[in-house]
Amino acid sequence: MLRLTGQRGAVVAFALAVVFVSPVAAQPAVAGKTTRTEHDLLGAKEIPADAYYGVQTARALENFQLSETKINHYPGFVEAWAIVKLAAARANTDVGAMKPETLAAIDKAAQAVRGGKYHDQFLVDWYQGGAGTSTNMNANEVLANVALELSGHEKGEYAIVEPHDDLNMSQSTNDSYPTALKVAFMLRNDDLIEELERLVASFRAKGDAFLTLVKMGRTEMQDAVPMTVGQEFHAFAASLESEIQALRDAERYLYSVNMGATAIGTGINVPKGYAERCAAHLAELTGKPIVPATDMIAATWDQQGFVAYSSALKSVAIKISKIASDLILLTSGPRAGLAEINLPALQPGSSIMPGKVNPVVPEVMNVIAFRVMGNDYGVTLAAHSGQLQLNAYEPLAGLSIMESQDLLQRGSVLFRTKCIDGITVNEKVLEHYMTTTIGIVTALNPVLGYEKATELAAEAQKSGKGILEVIREKKALTEEQIADLLDPMKLTNLDPAQYQKKK
Repeated sequence: MLRLTGQRGAVVAFALAVVFVSPVAAQPAVAGKTTRTEHDLLGAKEIPADAYYGVQTARALENFQLSETKINHYPGFVEAWAIVKLAAARANTDVGAMKPETLAAIDKAAQAVRGGKYHDQFLVDWYQGGAGTSTNMNANEVLANVALELSGHEKGEYAIVEPHDDLNMSQSTNDSYPTALKVAFMLRNDDLIEELERLVASFRAKGDAFLTLVKMGRTEMQDAVPMTVGQEFHAFAASLESEIQALRDAERYLYSVNMGATAIGTGINVPKGYAERCAAHLAELTGKPIVPATDMIAATWDQQGFVAYSSALKSVAIKISKIASDLILLTSGPRAGLAEINLPALQPGSSIMPGKVNPVVPEVMNVIAFRVMGNDYGVTLAAHSGQLQLNAYEPLAGLSIMESQDLLQRGSVLFRTKCIDGITVNEKVLEHYMTTTIGIVTALNPVLGYEKATELAAEAQKSGKGILEVIREKKALTEEQIADLLDPMKLTNLDPAQYQKKK
């Protein structure tokens, strides 16, 4: 239940009508006893004496043993809860609803959790019913008991710091849970972007190293026109840079939070000024421009922020998958494929075929990408399935996005260190393709016309000869024209200065 904060008579009447659900104060653990007794709506329950969680977490642990993924699997999410609860406590103190000594106790607890302590107590399964209530209460109970202990009291002395009345003051799960998710996403977004930028730098370095190595570009898996290996790798980098910008753009949809909305967005039990002060404290604690939602009722069920940000993650995954698949093609062979590049050999590729080495890192990047794409569909389902004034499926959206961020971040490190940094080029293969390809005939369109160039290409294709050999046989061009028009490097339109600007 939410703590009363001097609301008008209607609010007081509402609270009195449901006061029977308030938890009875817990009995602090007694020295030598292995449990302590706590109470809630359903009655008394024994809690391990050394546990920082309380009765509602204990019930959730009994009800939801569905996966091996607990909320502490993602430390950033636990730290986000500490940030949200600290911001709420500071805001409540600002508006006169919380005593300064209570804030001081909560501040100590929140800072400890932000620093990585007590994470082993955040044990609720990500898969849960109740729109995240179990997770919110896990946070409330742990922070309350940590606050008590750090202030010289026993766990369960809730008359001093209480999970509902103090840690959940002016809140509901329906505003604190989505806010904690958003805080976790935006802080982890910084880490993901940092790793993607390192991956971009790796592609840029290879682009510089291979800048003047001419190769054939391909469209629809057919020879097209010349380019350089460096241009290809710089293009990989540029495409990822656009994804980084998309992640930054999508993060903006997370800045609007509904703290102060409480149950459905009407702000019941919330003191005047709390929502604005809470958002301000969140902004200060995170370094992000967090603001109160303009319509709290809409913000309590609206999932736009999750959908937009998850979509940006999916876009990153699509781009990484495309690049990974290109690398698989370019290294194919080594004798019966393209074999233009070499990837680092990391492990034997077959249990039956001797000498085989597979492109395992690009392959696992595809696996990661496919998972992220699937997670985005999970977010889509969760977002569109909410009913009336609340979306009960936020835990799925939260888990999906957390996993996607984690996989993309870890995958970026692997891709860079175990694959991109070690790529080399087979220059003799590139040279062979350039001397036998028909693709450079495209450069003759302005001189000979499309029809004549097509005849030369068809003759080369039919005879198996190189296009230059056919041109010389047919005397279609002079040697001077061949040198001028069909110089592969000229055909790439390479401008090295273009890539210097990227650094």
